[in-house]
Amino acid sequence: MNVEQIYTGCLAQGAYYIESNGEAAIIDPLREVEPYIEMAKERGAQIKYVFETHFHADFVSGHIDLAKKTGATIVYGPTTMETGFDFLSAKDNQEFKLGSATIKLMHTPGHTMESSCYLLIDENGKETSLFSGDTLFIGDVGRPDLAQKVIAELTQEKLAGHLYDSLRNKIMPLNDDIIVYPGHGAGSACGKMMSDETTDTLGHQKKTNYALDPDLSREDFIDSILTGLTPPPGYFPQNVLMNIQGYESVDQVISKGTTPLSVAAFEAAQEETNAIIIDTRDAQDFARGYIPNSYNIGLDGSFANWVGTTIVDVKQPLLIIANKGKEEEVATRLARIGFDNTLGYLKGGIKAWLQASKQLFTVKSIRAERLASIMEEKHVNLLDVRRNSEYNSEHVLHAINLPLDYFKDSLSEIDKNKIYYVHCRSGYRSMVFISILRAMGYENMIDIKGGFKAMKETGKFDISDYAEPTTML
Repeated sequence: MNVEQIYTGCLAQGAYYIESNGEAAIIDPLREVEPYIEMAKERGAQIKYVFETHFHADFVSGHIDLAKKTGATIVYGPTTMETGFDFLSAKDNQEFKLGSATIKLMHTPGHTMESSCYLLIDENGKETSLFSGDTLFIGDVGRPDLAQKVIAELTQEKLAGHLYDSLRNKIMPLNDDIIVYPGHGAGSACGKMMSDETTDTLGHQKKTNYALDPDLSREDFIDSILTGLTPPPGYFPQNVLMNIQGYESVDQVISKGTTPLSVAAFEAAQEETNAIIIDTRDAQDFARGYIPNSYNIGLDGSFANWVGTTIVDVKQPLLIIANKGKEEEVATRLARIGFDNTLGYLKGGIKAWLQASKQLFTVKSIRAERLASIMEEKHVNLLDVRRNSEYNSEHVLHAINLPLDYFKDSLSEIDKNKIYYVHCRSGYRSMVFISILRAMGYENMIDIKGGFKAMKETGKFDISDYAEPTTML
């Protein structure tokens, strides 16, 4: 019997490959399914099942394409949801044979109503592993406020109560030596205090995970997991619907998204469709020269999350600027979160744009030491675009906190006639923020190189006392 975690850092998401005696199952696959098919092929195994822990909100699953290409059965927990594809709505405790192993579905409503965990039992009848989806994370549990965005009669309090029962009646009675394989790790918006670790024993989680405290009352549990939640990214409900209703083949989406466009064709596509140009280069490369009205969302950061958070509408036409050889990766990572309307990329990149004598804009950047000198002479407007939880933990005194996550709610607080010095933690999000606002007509934005980290290291800025964060959202 073989278990492999396939972890994708950009989404902080764990998919799983399980194999026994020539039969394989995939749990919560990403949308590009060829890696799973190749993995099974190399080992002489047939993919028999695609197990889904729930209808995902933060990414588009590959369940439909994987089932079409392999003949595998798609399995969800108990649900009456009408979908755009065939699947098996399993019963609580229903068992599935996989070679000499057994996989038991455990219905654990709370994160969503159909949420389920999968318990792996070896050929000797020993329970070895729990694939906990978004029910149980390492150090946290799934947030209970997402399903209410799709099913109106659900409330976060009702779902939190269901989660309390699921954890205590289904998860906590299991043996301590069981290995927990969660759906996400730190960086995902599906929980608020997830660990950087992506596996653990259930026994250790019982000792260290606040949500598994046996002395926690239902009321205190509900209060605890709801405290610190912030509104989820706007694209989440759209991804849920795509996972329920179905979607275009990822192969076709990526093929369209990797269409090379000449400068003339790129310009024409932008004008005809009102496409947003996403420049995926490094922040400082972007600052030295970019196509007017481009958004800088760097591929080397939490790219998918920030595209979904700042653009929101998955149907929005997109055009891509990418470093040579990265075009397919960009299209793939966009498809993972349902942004299927990528029209192509600029062939030759910024160099081709310059050779066509087209205009480039620049972003002014300043080093932290230089800013400190300026601040000794006059007052400046500091914008901290980190999350509120980061700001509350530690910040430069007198800086205004306008989180990138909710920038549209903060526009009224920005005066177009004033100059603002903008920072995040290290320089990625500040350039996202500046690029978007400049596209909206807010010209007087100066980037602080290296962000809060660089400012603190100078020792020349007044910093608030550190407070341990209670949420990472």
